[in-house]
Amino acid sequence: MSWIQRTLQLPPRPRGFHLITRHVLEAMPEVEQRQIGLLHVFIRHTSASLTINENADPDVRVDLESSLNHLAPEDFPYVHTCEGPDDMPAHVKSSLLGSSLSVPVSEGRLALGTWQGIYLAEHRDRAGSRQVVLTLQGE
Repeated sequence: MSWIQRTLQLPPRPRGFHLITRHVLEAMPEVEQRQIGLLHVFIRHTSASLTINENADPDVRVDLESSLNHLAPEDFPYVHTCEGPDDMPAHVKSSLLGSSLSVPVSEGRLALGTWQGIYLAEHRDRAGSRQVVLTLQGE
């Protein structure tokens, strides 16, 4: 069994859900060499998160963003407000979705479902670039 780890630097993106499956695979081409394994994906930020969801219909991205905005609205009476009105809701959304994913690797491919993709969920209006740590184990 071998381990590989590297950091994927994603460019700044607008608020919303952004499909990053292709970027993850480009950054970790060794997935193709593994018959069995696990890819762990971790984001190093507290105002963005990762999720797996439908990758076919772009309306899903819009509805996910709308649903999270309903759960963590900017006009809620937050105490932590020093970084702007979108900051604390971003922390709440990040905690709800999570900072990491584990995806099985099978026969040189991510074992995602037919309609599944890996998403960066950007919760800030004007975020900077994001770092994602990729760790692959397998044989």
